[in-house]
Amino acid sequence: MAEDLYKVLGVKRDADADEIRKAYRAHAKKLHPDVNPGDRAAEDKFKKISAAYDILGDPDKRKRYDAGEIDAEGHETPRTYYREYADAGAGGPYRSTAGFEDLGDIFGDLFGARGARRGGGFDIKFRGNDTHYVLTVDFLDALKGARKRVTMADGKALDITIPPGLSDGQVLRLKGKGMPGVGGGEPGDALIEARISAHPFYRRDGADVVLELPVTVAEAALGGKIKVPTPWGAVSMTVPPNSNSGTTLRLKGKGAPKTSSRPAGDQIVRLRVVLPDRTDKDFAAFLRDWQESHPYNPRRNMGV
Repeated sequence: MAEDLYKVLGVKRDADADEIRKAYRAHAKKLHPDVNPGDRAAEDKFKKISAAYDILGDPDKRKRYDAGEIDAEGHETPRTYYREYADAGAGGPYRSTAGFEDLGDIFGDLFGARGARRGGGFDIKFRGNDTHYVLTVDFLDALKGARKRVTMADGKALDITIPPGLSDGQVLRLKGKGMPGVGGGEPGDALIEARISAHPFYRRDGADVVLELPVTVAEAALGGKIKVPTPWGAVSMTVPPNSNSGTTLRLKGKGAPKTSSRPAGDQIVRLRVVLPDRTDKDFAAFLRDWQESHPYNPRRNMGV
């Protein structure tokens, strides 16, 4: 007997779409093959929860599953019809041809392009199920765009075009790369949910790229031009004199590229004043002399 899909995801039968999506993502983060390389059991569980979400995450499929019209694998549930008994044998108690002449027209109306009469029977086509995957994407690939060939958890190799400016959680649709159709129906799609990996020093804030930039005491106090890394290559930036840690500067157009739904982002640079790894005697002596002749209290607004 097939396992109940609600139990597979660990949700109640009356769970709303948001609860189902959260449950799937929580399982996927723990069980994804990228997180558990070589763990066959985790891979099998990941396939189960992906298959469950494929049905319960789709409102139409969930409704049909709840009604018993499709099973846990998305297949049509076999049914027994009156005609099976009517055709059981000539002269049977239910044998009659009355009313069957127009069934072709009735089914044609019901199924439209999916159903056509063939040799006295019916050829009913069904679209294949969509398949769902979670894919970890490198930070810079997501920002700049890339083309990758990846092998999914079910062993299927897919060529994926990563569009520039891809966001964490964004879903890519690969037309016709899902499960095959039934009766000649068109295949489903592959839905790829992107997980953007962390970068050593960049992070995304919408379309903007945020960078915490270390600067020397002299650069912060005196100001001047310095080299700053960006995802698009190093650029020159002017640091204003008397800049403290937390000073924020903006590099126009150095964030995520423009898309159809949003303008190009900027790079936000936050300065962080960093002392030398080791303070030599001359520097320490200078600071003592300078402090004595230029006393100030940076905590005066805190009442201390």
